[in-house]
This record gives sequence, C-alpha cells and structure tokens, in this order.
Amino acid sequence: MSKILVTGGTGYIGSHTVVELQNAGYTPIIIDDLSNSNKGVLKQIEAITGIAPLFHEFDLCNEKQVTDFVNNNTDITGVIHFAASKAVGESVDEPLKYYRNNFFSLINLLNAYKGKEINFVFSSSCTVYGQPEQLPVTESAPVQKAESPYGNTKQVAEEILADTAKAFQNYHIIALRYFNPVGAHESALIGELPLGVPQNLVPFITQTAIGKREKITVFGNDYDTPDGSAIRDYIHVVDLAKAHVAAIKRMEENKSENNYEVFNIGTGKGLSVLEIINAFEASTGVKLNYQIGPRRAGDIEKVWGDVSKSTNILGWKAALDINEMMRSAWVWELYLKENTPFG
Repeated sequence: MSKILVTGGTGYIGSHTVVELQNAGYTPIIIDDLSNSNKGVLKQIEAITGIAPLFHEFDLCNEKQVTDFVNNNTDITGVIHFAASKAVGESVDEPLKYYRNNFFSLINLLNAYKGKEINFVFSSSCTVYGQPEQLPVTESAPVQKAESPYGNTKQVAEEILADTAKAFQNYHIIALRYFNPVGAHESALIGELPLGVPQNLVPFITQTAIGKREKITVFGNDYDTPDGSAIRDYIHVVDLAKAHVAAIKRMEENKSENNYEVFNIGTGKGLSVLEIINAFEASTGVKLNYQIGPRRAGDIEKVWGDVSKSTNILGWKAALDINEMMRSAWVWELYLKENTPFG
C-alpha cells in the first residue's frame, strides 16, 4: 500500500492516525521535532501494531530539510499534516511563535510538492466557525473572526490551501474541521500526553481524578444551555484517526468532487461540561472534585457540527460514544501513573 507522510505523528492525534494507517495497510512515515511529544510513542505504536513506524526528527520550518526530504522520498503519495502549535491560551501570549510554526511548516510542505501529484489532508478545526449563528454548524457556514492567533492560523491555512488547489491541479486536498478529540487507544498504550498544565478539559478531569490536581473548575454555569455550562461536540480520537484514513482513500480512489474539499468531523451531538463530568463519573465510578467558576474569556457558548456530509460523502461516521471516550481516557491516565515517563 501507499506511503503516507504524517507530520506531527508522535503527537496525540498523529500517533492514533499512524496506528490506523498501519491497520489499513499503509506505510506511514513520521516527521516530528518532538517539541510537544515524546519519542517513546514510537515504541508504543510498535507494541500495538507490531510495526515500527519510520521516523525523522526535524523542524518543518526548515525549508531545506523539508525540500531534501521530499526529493529523497519520491514514493510518498499522501501527506497528513498535523504538525503545529495548538494551545489557544499560549497563542494569545506568543502569537509570533504560532504564525511562524503553523504557516512556515505548511508553506514549506506545499512548496516542496509543487509540480508533484500529492494527496494532502489538513488538520483543521471547528474554531473557524467561532460562535455559529445556527446549530448544528455545516461546512457552508460563514467563517467567523478568530478568537485567538491559533484559530486564525487554521482559518488562514485553509485559505492558503484553497488558493493553492485552485492554482495547481496536482494538489488534491481535504481539510478536516474537527471538534474536540478525547479518549485513548483501547490498548491504553497511547493517549493524550499534555506537557505541563493541560489545555483541554478531559486531561484536566483525569489528572484531578487521579490526584495530580486538587480540583477542576467549570468555567461558567450561566450560559444559555440546559445546565448552564458550555456545550461542545466531543469525538473519540480513534474515530478521528479513522477519518484521516477515509480522506486519504477518497483521494486515492479519485472520488473527490474537486481538488479542495472540507468536512466536519464530530459526532453531531453537543455535550455540556457538566455532562462530560457526569459521564466520567458514571463510566469510571470515580467521583470528581470540581467547582463552578466565572466564565473564561474567549470561550464559545455552544458549538456542535452537522456531520451528514462526512457520513454521506466521505463515508465515515463516529462509532464510539462518550462513555467509551471517558473510560479509555481514565485507563490511559492509570497507565501513565505506572509508566511515567515512558521511553
């Protein structure tokens, strides 16, 4: 089967996608600078699939290294581009870091494949929708002004990709706008591994449950939602990984309607922060210490996606529910307690 370049392939979503690519018969090749991940993930992937992934360590912002890599690996037929800085709060404090990392890496890759046939999957985000005027939000909804430099990099990156696809027919591009990935692989050998204070809800939940953190704060209980807490669409990371495989297959089978397509990747259902906490307690039997705090600046009240396009056209649908998301995240946290750090 085809060789697929996975940038950021030792990260949370990247590592799960490498596993699903291998399960589907592909040969993934990882590029990662390990700035936000652990090289030990490579051994974890091998333990799951029995296949050691090919790995190259360098920064995609280095144009010469990217060009040399592409020229020396002419049998790669697809790229799944995850590598990017991704913490919303940090992006507000360090916008130039985010614009450099997220734009230079993308542009260097696109330049390196100029004139070459390539299938390109881009890791985008529901952040491009902001607070939608209508829910569930569809792919045709207007893109709202970004709430953070991170969100802006996703919006502008999509514009770069659309313009590139329009100008050069050799690029076949799918942007996946996904909602909140959570959970871990059923083996409990890979999962979300935040460095420092978690930026996402579920790692904060599991770290509080295991005693790494004293308590979790629910930011706001006065939103216009059934229980007052903010609502998001949460998706199991394994389902999300399989969506990337589906995107590669769609382009390989020449099923794309044009050479730039966009799909929402989620469950199509919104869950509140308090519902997530309740689901964690119900699926694990562990009680959480949490408190209600004031709203957090920049938070969106509610967003979830219409996923009918990804179901009907991409041929992909989420299979794992919130209970499995919470259960697997907890089993992963228990694994980390006994195996930290792994290497």
